[in-house]
Amino acid sequence: MAYHRRPDIHANNLCGFKYFGVLGPLLDRLRPLGTESDHAGNRKLFFDQYARLLLLQFFSPIVTSLRGIQQASQLDKVQKQLGCSRVSLGSFSEAASDFNAEALHPIIAELASQALPLAAGKEADALRGLTAVDGSLLPALPKMAWALWVDNQHRAAKMHVHFDVLKGVPVEATLTHGSGSETTQLRNTLQPERLYVIDRGYADYRLFQDIIDAGSAFVGRIKSNAVWSVVEDRPLSAEAKAAGVRRDCIVRLGGPQSGGVLKQPLRIVEVHTSDSHGKPIILLLATSRLDLDAELVALAYRYRWTVELFFRWFKRILGCRHLLSNKQNGVTIQLYLGIIASLLISLWTGKKPTKRTWEMLQWYFLGYATAAELQQHIQQLPEHAQADQPV
Repeated sequence: MAYHRRPDIHANNLCGFKYFGVLGPLLDRLRPLGTESDHAGNRKLFFDQYARLLLLQFFSPIVTSLRGIQQASQLDKVQKQLGCSRVSLGSFSEAASDFNAEALHPIIAELASQALPLAAGKEADALRGLTAVDGSLLPALPKMAWALWVDNQHRAAKMHVHFDVLKGVPVEATLTHGSGSETTQLRNTLQPERLYVIDRGYADYRLFQDIIDAGSAFVGRIKSNAVWSVVEDRPLSAEAKAAGVRRDCIVRLGGPQSGGVLKQPLRIVEVHTSDSHGKPIILLLATSRLDLDAELVALAYRYRWTVELFFRWFKRILGCRHLLSNKQNGVTIQLYLGIIASLLISLWTGKKPTKRTWEMLQWYFLGYATAAELQQHIQQLPEHAQADQPV
């Protein structure tokens, strides 16, 4: 198979730097970080510059590799706009270890707080704080010994993401090796006033109680062999029946061994639906929200798929399949900057990112679409996208 050399990167292929302006004050905080390892006092690449250069991977369709980023750093236009000088591949490699990825965490939180809800009304009010949580694998190289997964012959990193359904943005992310516990990561990142929606992989009664103790609530699918004792059967409304609800009851969840973990009654909502192939399935949904209408419990679980759609966006469209570092800290930096890039797109457009919008942004960053044309596209986007609509 013939090898096709990637085209050289030229200044006229890189546009849209003004959009980096919103990040200026946030990234400037990173400048003092990592200087403790600069014993000789001759550091030329600082954390804020490193972050800006890595963001080029997400905002320019022709910068797709570490060598591409290094080549872009040689351009006068890039150096002036991003405030950096030419960077060597060795400096990039060292930066993946020198700069602490967790310094980017507050920037994610600040950008996420600026996002506005994309939906309004009775359902949105009832499901305020709805946050879908799940993990997804990022393929890793065999030499990445830290990225344990399955066995010694397989390597992968796993990103654990909290996705605010009503805002349509990620609000939290962590990275572990491929075998990292999803329940542990959620437990360590719990926030108050959230309504977490989780799948069967999180069916841990201790986790359920931890969510409640953190001042939040949950809707989670439990296994078909779960044990409970019924405290009260609730009548079903016509709306609940139309949503596929067949039973709604207050219960004491757990048997003799596990039941003591939970301090209060919970609720089980049984929903009859079908999978993507039309095969009938029964969902057993446990929730600590005793006040929600049964059909809203079913709806909340349906919105769990928004985090799966985000993973598709993140890996297939935004382009985060290719890892730029072999080090866990370096991969975490790339993950966090990808989350920041996604947040920026949502804040710029005021809408949930779509493939069509990303393509328009690509034309703009290449210089083929004007700012006015990009703005016209944004204005023509639907006001509210359905939460389960593919990106």
